[in-house]
Amino acid sequence: MDKIFLCDGHNLAFRAFYGIRELSRSDGFPTNMIHGWLRSFWRLEDDFSPGQIWVFFDLGGCPHRESILPEYKANRGSPPEGFSEQLEWVKKLSVALGYGVGQSTGREADDLIAAKVKELSADNELVIVSADKDLGQLVRKGVTQLLPPPTANPRIGWRLLDENGLEEKFGIPPNLLLDYLSIIGDQSDNIPGLVGVGPKTAVKWLKEWGSLNGVIENAGRITPKRFGSVIYEKRELLLRNKELIKLDDKFNETDFKPGFPQIDAMEKILSEMEMLKSLEEVKRRYQK
Repeated sequence: MDKIFLCDGHNLAFRAFYGIRELSRSDGFPTNMIHGWLRSFWRLEDDFSPGQIWVFFDLGGCPHRESILPEYKANRGSPPEGFSEQLEWVKKLSVALGYGVGQSTGREADDLIAAKVKELSADNELVIVSADKDLGQLVRKGVTQLLPPPTANPRIGWRLLDENGLEEKFGIPPNLLLDYLSIIGDQSDNIPGLVGVGPKTAVKWLKEWGSLNGVIENAGRITPKRFGSVIYEKRELLLRNKELIKLDDKFNETDFKPGFPQIDAMEKILSEMEMLKSLEEVKRRYQK
């Protein structure tokens, strides 16, 4: 059984960008994210020895979700200066490293990861690499989630969540995470939850009534009682949230499948970025 890593490209790129600052080429072109990306993935390879690595990127917006909620992700501003310029080089470098790379117009990286889990989970051990809590929906036997080191405290290191670990983190099993997020909302994606309802209350309701539908159907018996009418009045919002947060796992053709490292391509990229120490590491690591 092969161990396959499915990586959330944008999530990890932002972490690389903010993890290292003030690195640039002699002409001022920023290289901090490229450097952080390469070091992070080499560390992943060394620490976990995956058989394959796939990386998935967002490509534009998500018309399906935006049609349901026009304000979806409207709270996110433009990427920081220097991010977009480096992202294209990160994608080229990922291909050169021998990783599978996927992106699809109108679909988010989370959806592409869900599709790949559906495609590969029967015969492989899958590890989803991302801090995005939405991806916890996919955790089950044979599928775990690897959380990157927090940017504010990298010494914590990588943290692997299986079914038990995710339940310990959120208070509910993975199969109820979608319902849980539908109730509390997702501020990072501009999805509003029920006002005044926090994680502890959402967990209590789901444990008591078994599902989001169970909570809605038993709104009259919910405690605290003041939320009974709120749940009934906002039932369409709750079901809309579930549609927004649910991952789309329909098959997607991947742009680049995993292969062998392309040492010449790596060296060309790193030379152009003037990353001399990384060039030395390529020669040592791949024994050219």
